[in-house]
Amino acid sequence: MRIDKYLWCVRYYKTRNIATEACRKGHIKMNGDTVKPSKTVFNNEKITIRKNQINYQIEVLDIPVNRVGAKLVDLYRKDITPSEEFEKLELLKYSKDYYRKKGEGRPTKKDRRELEDYQTDNN
Repeated sequence: MRIDKYLWCVRYYKTRNIATEACRKGHIKMNGDTVKPSKTVFNNEKITIRKNQINYQIEVLDIPVNRVGAKLVDLYRKDITPSEEFEKLELLKYSKDYYRKKGEGRPTKKDRRELEDYQTDNN
């Protein structure tokens, strides 16, 4: 089975087209090598998926015939993603809040209008 179809079947991507684009952009690696969407997947291969700033690592257990339900996904893949990857995501959320909180930074259109109204009232 093609890797783009496999990733769609085990529900890592919502559409097969999105899975194909991820392969073309180099977000998918198989056994450490970047792969094309047409690369064939076999049992016991390790796949690394870069999605939402997390490097998911999975091991192929079996090849599904078609797209499977969410409850059956674990029959076809084993998630071996280290917990540090998810911790990095949490730290990234905190770092974004630290640099710029909502409402700070460049004024919005509403803020600009209020400033202009204030300046015209004082003159």
